[in-house]
Amino acid sequence: MVTDRGARDRRPTMSDVAARVGVSRALVSLVFRDEPGASDETREKVFAAARELGYRPDNAARMLARSRSKVLGVMLTVRNLFHADLVEGIYPVAERLGYEILLSGAAPPVRDERKAVDALLGHRCEGLILLGGHLDAEYVAEVGRQTAVAVVGRRFPGAGVDSVHVAEAKGVRQLIDHLTGLGHSAIVHIDGGTEAGSPERRRAYLNAMRRHGLGEHIRVLPGDHTEESGARAARDLLADRDNLPTAVFASNDRCAVGFLDAVWRAGLDVPGDLSVAGFDDNHLARLSHIDLTTVRQDPERQAELAVQAVVERLDGPGMEPRELVLQPGLVVRGTTGAPKG
Repeated sequence: MVTDRGARDRRPTMSDVAARVGVSRALVSLVFRDEPGASDETREKVFAAARELGYRPDNAARMLARSRSKVLGVMLTVRNLFHADLVEGIYPVAERLGYEILLSGAAPPVRDERKAVDALLGHRCEGLILLGGHLDAEYVAEVGRQTAVAVVGRRFPGAGVDSVHVAEAKGVRQLIDHLTGLGHSAIVHIDGGTEAGSPERRRAYLNAMRRHGLGEHIRVLPGDHTEESGARAARDLLADRDNLPTAVFASNDRCAVGFLDAVWRAGLDVPGDLSVAGFDDNHLARLSHIDLTTVRQDPERQAELAVQAVVERLDGPGMEPRELVLQPGLVVRGTTGAPKG
């Protein structure tokens, strides 16, 4: 039986076995279903841990799990505004196709993305939609071997899952073309770090600047997809007001909004002293007092494609993995204009 004092009065679970071995619940599930994806050594450890804990697979539940639950699980990050837009788009498509949606939120550092995904796997979700996130390719491939998976915002070549994303590079090119067309050359990029889409946006910024002959003006500030990182980047730039750029491209809208707040508080005029642009076109960007120039990702269409991809894979599990790419759209608003002079 389970030796944990807090677990002594309950039956051991598959999660207990996973914790004892130090692997994911998804991998333990594969082992008990005798499906490929785990090494012989791992299988032996799983069975040994099950014996030690007194865990017995529930055959009735396993039989039930083979039936169609008509539930799709969605993993999202709680504070990600773009994920909220995607979820709003997911519900009507799923309902039209006859599926219910179960949400599982990642809230780092309290609850990481693996826990969020494992919770969905434990609730009989037929397929999963993973919104962005920081899951590694090996884990995504492992989950993809046991259920239909579509990932929104990230690519996992070779993982056997479908992906849905915008053409990041094209969107950034449109934005840099817009800024250079206004007369800007000193254009700074606030990087998105390891967030979804950030590496592609960073590379596209570098390439676009070089294409316009502005290689000597390239400057990338560290950041992420939060308002705090935008405000931090603003403080770094404001520390040397004599060398301010004329335009800033933030990796996403939340970062851009944090940057805007900081420069407005410092007394700068946007776009008079500084043009600012983001990426996503979330609801904050559209507020009248923010009026942010940005690149639209079309969350409704991404949501539609993700749901359709999972349902089609459930109906045809032998399908080859697909990469579904949407075209971005530049949205020009009030935060960009011609530079002074």
